Amino acid sequence: MDDIQLLRYSRHILLPQIDVRGQDRLLAARVLIIGLGGLGSPAAMYLAASGVGHLVLVDHDKVDLTNLQRQIVHASERVGQDKVASAARGLEAINPDVRVTTINQKLEGAALEEQVRQADAVIDATDNFTSRFAINEACVRARKPLISGAVVRFEGQVAVFTPGGPCYRCLYSEGGGPDEACATLGVLAPAAGIIGSIEAVEAIKVLLGFGQTLAGRLLLFDALNMEWREMKLRKDPDCPVCGKA
Repeated sequence: MDDIQLLRYSRHILLPQIDVRGQDRLLAARVLIIGLGGLGSPAAMYLAASGVGHLVLVDHDKVDLTNLQRQIVHASERVGQDKVASAARGLEAINPDVRVTTINQKLEGAALEEQVRQADAVIDATDNFTSRFAINEACVRARKPLISGAVVRFEGQVAVFTPGGPCYRCLYSEGGGPDEACATLGVLAPAAGIIGSIEAVEAIKVLLGFGQTLAGRLLLFDALNMEWREMKLRKDPDCPVCGKA
């Protein structure tokens, strides 16, 4: 790190769990963020501010006026732009040292597998089970840590899935969990920010190997009553994805 970086990341460096060595590891890390909406926005912003050296942003949508209530990486003047381009501009304003790669298409098949393989950690900030299942399978095959979040109305959840432990498919074998239907059910903007920020925290912990992550646990948030609950997750021996992994 140069003198400017030492100053920029000085509050991280003061933490013994991070220090100069940990910050150097963050600067060398590559994180794949799939979805630049209500969860991916705060996650990407905090990871950029924290000095994660290479962020790969994936989204095939455009910025809509209705997004701005919660998708804070975007701005009013960028309505109509591709979300990945808009997010890249927002992140550059936060930290121009961070390298940003944008993928303006739905990531699936071999392309998804390759991006997951290259990543040190994957953040799932998507809003549907088809994408979540595909991302989970790619992470299990590549043995890469997956940080997964979801939010709708006043409720959110976040978990970490690591190689050898339970995977997302162990939790939702056939769907039935909280698909984000913000267009029909609504969502409290700060609730998305809270869950996305936790995804960023867990990604940093995974990258640096400190603290107790949410691996094997599902954290549930109820903003309406300001309550937190936790569920222990167990590996499903019959899981079609990781049962024999």
